[in-house]
Amino acid sequence: MESGLKGVILAGGTGSRLHPLTQITNKHLLPIFDRPMISWAIEALVRARVTDLMLVTGGTHAGEFFRLLGNGHEHGVERLFYAYQEKPGGIAEALGLAERFGRGGRICVMLADNVVEQSLAPAVANFGAQECGARILLAQVGEPEHLRHLGVPELNDGRVTNIVEKPQDPPSDYAVTGIYFYDEQVWDVLPTLEPSGRGELEITDVNNWYVARGEMEYDVLEGFWGDAGESIDAYYEVNDYVRANGANKDEAWSTASS
Repeated sequence: MESGLKGVILAGGTGSRLHPLTQITNKHLLPIFDRPMISWAIEALVRARVTDLMLVTGGTHAGEFFRLLGNGHEHGVERLFYAYQEKPGGIAEALGLAERFGRGGRICVMLADNVVEQSLAPAVANFGAQECGARILLAQVGEPEHLRHLGVPELNDGRVTNIVEKPQDPPSDYAVTGIYFYDEQVWDVLPTLEPSGRGELEITDVNNWYVARGEMEYDVLEGFWGDAGESIDAYYEVNDYVRANGANKDEAWSTASS
């Protein structure tokens, strides 16, 4: 049974943090244990019954995704669409390329370098029960020095009151993972964004738009979460974990949600 949710997998970017591995291929095609990185993101969504997907990518290696995935049927995808990002312009800009695919319903957006131990199905169900707005998945991160490289939420009385990007003084010990759920309002928010200091349209600005309206909910991921594109060290940490423990396990996790 399908969830009725559409999935958007973002697999663009230059992959500069994994240089020189990414001189020869897109980082999302690098191996995580026994398959390309992108396969884990697709599996995570398909196992949560999100089977209408759009893959957004760019750069000189975009055709390799088509060679790997084809129509997606071998990976459990019902319908697989592709979009091409002409030049790196940020996560929010890449998401905008999926508007014609995503309008008319709700979407789950997943950055393709995110790897999770547990099923996304509970979060999909929680978002389905949500009247409107957005939902983010958080992961508890113990080291403040790690949080300084991530988006970190301020939490008050079980609500997200702000999301701070790369804070020097993290306001909580949770990281915003690269897995987001949005209602149709997202397509109206994206055109209003201004480029950040690094010249990109930031997904944090999208999330804070929902926060300001009181329409942001969250779940906390149980088990392992890794961003395999964060650095060479993180890439190998995710590899080692998945090789030893697997990923995308179907057992339910209890959520600490708002």
